[in-house]
Amino acid sequence: MSLRPSDRVADVPPSGIRRFFELAEEMDDVISLGVGEPDFSAPWSAREAAITALERGRTSYTANRGKRELREEIASDVRRWDLEYDPDTEILVTAGASEAIDLAFRALVNPGDTVAVAQPSYVSYVPGVIFSDGEVLDVPTRVEDEFKLTPEVLSAAGAESADLLVYCYPNNPTGATMNREELAAVADFCLEHDVAVLADEIYADLTHDGEHVSIAEFDGMRERTIVFNGFSKSHAMTGLRLGYALGPDHIVAAMNRVHQYTMLSAPTTAQHAAIEALRNCRDDVVEMQRQYDRRRRFVLSRFEEMGIDCFEATGAFYVFPECPGDDAEQFAEDLLEAESVAMVPGNAFGVGADGHLRASYATGLDELKEAMNRLERFVS
Repeated sequence: MSLRPSDRVADVPPSGIRRFFELAEEMDDVISLGVGEPDFSAPWSAREAAITALERGRTSYTANRGKRELREEIASDVRRWDLEYDPDTEILVTAGASEAIDLAFRALVNPGDTVAVAQPSYVSYVPGVIFSDGEVLDVPTRVEDEFKLTPEVLSAAGAESADLLVYCYPNNPTGATMNREELAAVADFCLEHDVAVLADEIYADLTHDGEHVSIAEFDGMRERTIVFNGFSKSHAMTGLRLGYALGPDHIVAAMNRVHQYTMLSAPTTAQHAAIEALRNCRDDVVEMQRQYDRRRRFVLSRFEEMGIDCFEATGAFYVFPECPGDDAEQFAEDLLEAESVAMVPGNAFGVGADGHLRASYATGLDELKEAMNRLERFVS
């Protein structure tokens, strides 16, 4: 037998985000608005904690679930959102939130189970379901609803028959958020139809309009929800690869069973950095959010000046304008070639994203200004 990929892996296309990132890497003077990579460095005291841990030789494995000290800090931190989890049994520290999401799919999805995916969505959800032998049910959100998830959208997609629902709010790629009333309606739908929820809340600290709300807060939802979060976006710790999952003890135990046989434990050095980040770096997070909000308002105003339709994103660090041309993928390639500005075409993010572009404002304000000037020149 010759070596060959499985059909389910071979049938999944490469990430559309990475494709444009790699194209941009080959060019000079490119301003990338493509990858969701904060231009900030991790808070200094968190970096210092990582350095100290290395200097003291703290380079061994930790407990599979993560250092208890870190799990206690996570449990304390998420009380801001009225979430209460036992650090011993209901919190799992992972190598990035992406690993936590993958563990949840592998721990929960049986062959043939239906997973409803709210789209446009982060690029890993659909492949994660496929790799777990699940069946994807597309749930396209609509620009007229500001890309929010609604019971009407869920019903139209047939999500009442789904076993799981996965979504991300604040949303990547649209920048949409959902308030308490809107999430309560989704919670009611899930309770009525016995649908469990995977809630990706990695951008919770980057809510620019109002307060972040978790669906796990609502009566009856905690026991049917897994919440994902981490340190990549809020603390600019993307390269340290550290996230976590919150959920019922028996589900976290199942996820940890997969985790122990694959990742073993999250990076030790990153865990020391995260403990310090949660204890003493709240002001840094607030300042980064303030800067992102300033950039958000600038980018939205520039799109408006150019006559490019874009709903008002209120979270994360993305905007999702309508493409000025007929073909978003061709537009993005032409923009990159002509003006060295990288954006990602919407079709990289699934159903309902055609005709849009994702632009990240995680880059610096000076670069954003230049990128908007180049875009204006290109479309004029």
